[in-house]
Amino acid sequence: MSAKILLSEELGLGGHQRLLVAFSGGLDSTVLLHCLASLRDTRKLTVRAVHIHHGLSQYADKWAIHCQQVCKQWEIPLTVQKVTLNAEGKGIEAAAREARYAVFADMLAADETLVTAHHQDDQCETLLLALKRGSGPAGLSAMPKQRSFAAGWLLRPLLPYRRQQLEAYAARYQLRWVEDDSNQQQIYDRNFLRLEVLPLLEQRWPYFTATAARSAELCAEQESLLDELLKETLDGLITPQNSLPVAPLEAMSPLRRHGLLRRWLAYCGAPMPSRAVLDKLWQEVALSREDANPRIVLGSGELRRYHQQLWWVRVFPSQRQQQLTWPDLRQPLCLPAGLGQLMSAPQGIRLPLPRPDEQVNVRFTATGNLHICGRERGRTLKKLWQESGIPPWQRETTPILFYGQQPVCAPGVFVTRFADSTGLAEDGCWHLVWRKPERAGQ
Repeated sequence: MSAKILLSEELGLGGHQRLLVAFSGGLDSTVLLHCLASLRDTRKLTVRAVHIHHGLSQYADKWAIHCQQVCKQWEIPLTVQKVTLNAEGKGIEAAAREARYAVFADMLAADETLVTAHHQDDQCETLLLALKRGSGPAGLSAMPKQRSFAAGWLLRPLLPYRRQQLEAYAARYQLRWVEDDSNQQQIYDRNFLRLEVLPLLEQRWPYFTATAARSAELCAEQESLLDELLKETLDGLITPQNSLPVAPLEAMSPLRRHGLLRRWLAYCGAPMPSRAVLDKLWQEVALSREDANPRIVLGSGELRRYHQQLWWVRVFPSQRQQQLTWPDLRQPLCLPAGLGQLMSAPQGIRLPLPRPDEQVNVRFTATGNLHICGRERGRTLKKLWQESGIPPWQRETTPILFYGQQPVCAPGVFVTRFADSTGLAEDGCWHLVWRKPERAGQ
C-alpha cells in the first residue's frame, strides 16, 4: 500500500470532522496525525491533539517536548496532560490505559471524536490476549473501528493497515517519532506477543495477522446480531435508575440471562465480566438471602442487589465525619470526594433564607428524629433513607443542609418543617440545586 492510498477516502473518517487525536509521539500516532493534518483542508477537519505524560520513563519529558515541536510544525493545538497511576490490583499496563482514557473522556467535547492509532497488528495482539483470558465473542471482537465514547465517539481509522505499511508511509514522508524504551520489555504480555509469538506465527503462516483480524470482525458481527435480538428485552427490563430486576431473569435460560447481564453491564459502562464473574454475580448477589448485603468489585464499581434489583454502582467513600461551612450562598459549594456541587439557582428546592446569625453548613448525617414537611410524626434519618428508597451506598454521601444546628433538607429527598417556605414571599426565599456527578446506579 502506498502513502497516497492512506491519505485517500479509505482512511475511513466517515462523517467525523472534529477530531481529538491521542498522540504519544510514536510511529503509529505520528503517521495518523500527519494523515489528518494532510486531509485537514480537503476534508474540512478540525484537529487537536493530546499527549499523556505517564511519568514512567526517564525520557517522558523529552517525549512531551518532541510532541510539542511536531504539533507546532504542523499547526495542531496540543495539550500535554500529566497523570498519576494507581496500579493497585491491576498492573502498570492497565493502570496507564485507565488513566489515559480518563483524560480523553474529560477532554472530549460532545461534537468531537477521539481518534487513536491502533492498527491491524494491535488488533491481532488484542485478540490473542482475549484468548489467553478465555473471553467469549465480545472479548474476541477485540477493538471495534468505531464506538460511542464519553460525550462523543472513538474512531480507529488505521485498523485495516499493518505496521509495516505505517513504517513505509513514515519513510516516504521522512517523519520523526520517538521509541518507547518499554516496548522491548517482554514482562508486558503485549510486548511478548509482538516480539516473540507473532513473528514465529507469521513465519509459518504469513497471513496470520490479517486472518486473525477477520476472525475478530466475525465475532463482532455475531455480537451485533445478539445485541439486536436482545435489545427489546433489555430495554423492557432496565429501570430509569439503570438497575435490573432479578425476578424476570430467574425464568430465563442461563445462556439468555448471561447475554442480558453482559449487555446491561456494558450499558452501565462497566468492564466486560468473565464467565466466572457472571456466575458469581448470579449465585452470590442475585440469589443471596433477603437480609444480605452482597457485593462484587467489578472495574471501578461494585455489583450490588437492592430492592430485588441488580445495580452496578460507583461507590464514593463515606463522608459521615465531614462538615462543610457555606459562607456565601451566591457561590457554589464544592462537595468532597467528587460528589458534585450545591448551588443557588433560579429553580430548585425552595427554602427560606437563613437569618444573619444562622451559619449555613453541610453534613452527611443527622441525629434524632427529623420532622418532615407533610408528615405528622418524626422519623430517624435511617428510616427516611429507607422510605425514600435511597440505597445504602448513597446514604453517607448525600448532603444534608443545616442552618446552625437545625437540619433543613437533603436535596431530592426531604425538606424539614423548620425550612417550610409555604406562605413566604419570594424575596424571602432561595432555590437550592445539587449538581451531581455522573454516577452509575442512579
